[in-house]
Formats: sequence, C-alpha cells, structure tokens
Amino acid sequence: MTTTRPANPPAVPGPPFRLPDIPQKHPDDMTSVKYLHETGQSHHLSQYLGNRDTTLVTAERYVMPVPAYVANESRYPDLLVAFNVDPAAYEARNGYVVSEQGKAPDFILEVASRRTASDDLEGKKDYYERLGVDEYWLFDSAGEFYRFTLAGYRLEENGYQPTEVREIRPGVMQGYSAALNLNLRAEDGYLGWHDPATGEHIPTLQSQTARVQELEAELRRLREGG
Repeated sequence: MTTTRPANPPAVPGPPFRLPDIPQKHPDDMTSVKYLHETGQSHHLSQYLGNRDTTLVTAERYVMPVPAYVANESRYPDLLVAFNVDPAAYEARNGYVVSEQGKAPDFILEVASRRTASDDLEGKKDYYERLGVDEYWLFDSAGEFYRFTLAGYRLEENGYQPTEVREIRPGVMQGYSAALNLNLRAEDGYLGWHDPATGEHIPTLQSQTARVQELEAELRRLREGG
C-alpha cells in the first residue's frame, strides 16, 4: 500500500527584526536631555522643519548600515535629522537602518558629557563618516570636555572636513549647517537654531505666545482708539 506523506507545513514567519533599545544612560550622560530636550530645542527644530511624513527629527536610537546589531560597534546619536525618509520604517526597526532608508541621515549632533566625549570626537565621528552622514556637529556647553563649545564637519569626497565656526561676539560661537539651512549658535551655555536670513531664533512656544500677546494688545489699542 502506498502512503502519502503529509506536506511540510508552511514556514511561520518570525517577528520582524528590531534593534534593541539603547542602554540606560548614566547620570553623567544626561547632557543631551538638559541642553536639547528639556529646553525644547529638538521640538522647536521638528516643528520648524515640518513634514513629519518624510522628515525625521529624533534621538537616542541606533543608526546602523544594515538591519543587524553589532555590540560595541553600534552608535546612537543625541540628535538625528533625515529628510525624504520613512519614519514608519524607523519606528518598526526601533532605529535608523541606512540600507532600508536608502540614505544616511543628513545631520547628526552629539552633546558632550564626561563619559562620551572621547568617543564623540573619535569613534562616533569615524562611524558616521563611514555611514555617509552629511553633517556631524558637536556641542559642549562650557567647552569642558571637547575643549571647544561648537564644531561641525561636512562630508566631502575625502571625508569629513571642518565647517567654519566663528565667534560672532564675545563668547558666542556660530556655524552654518547647509543640511538644515540654519545657523547653530552656542550662547550662554546653550545651543540654538537661527535663521541665517534674519539672524532670529526659529519660532518657539515662548516666542509665538509673545507674538500673539503683542497682536492682542495692538488689537485692543486699536479698538479703544476707535
């Protein structure tokens, strides 16, 4: 008698690959929270750049060349900006995968801390250069760990080349980011984003609220005068 062997059951797909969460930060490494997120600077930038369907303004997740995690070689930035990408894929992978997004991030910023400064200056700089990140910036509130407050690099044919950063008035350093079309300005220990056309800081909740209050006051004066 001939028996029929049962067909192999179809393979059950496994869960999609996700990058691990970054390690819990040491208290000494919380400088990005203090100088970018608590001050609202990352939010201001996200609001200014707009188009959240294709623009990423994010932080604290791994940036990888391919969907694979390599311990001790992977890096996660304090701030990442990428245009014309897929934010949904970023969320699905729990990080930025260059091969899937079709390009490296346009802009990465690191904020100095006692424990990460040497890696920011060497290991991360080399890593982002190899990935093809267009611009890499470094900010140190007091110049304590980097020995400078602000520096930038732009990717050229022969690797990262320094971006001009100059002192526009005593103690205030500024450099132009072509990737963002904004000036980065280090002033009074904090970092800000300034419109190169006007010199003004990009809109913030405080500035927008103040503007509304000014308009309301002007409207009241006109009504009372009428």
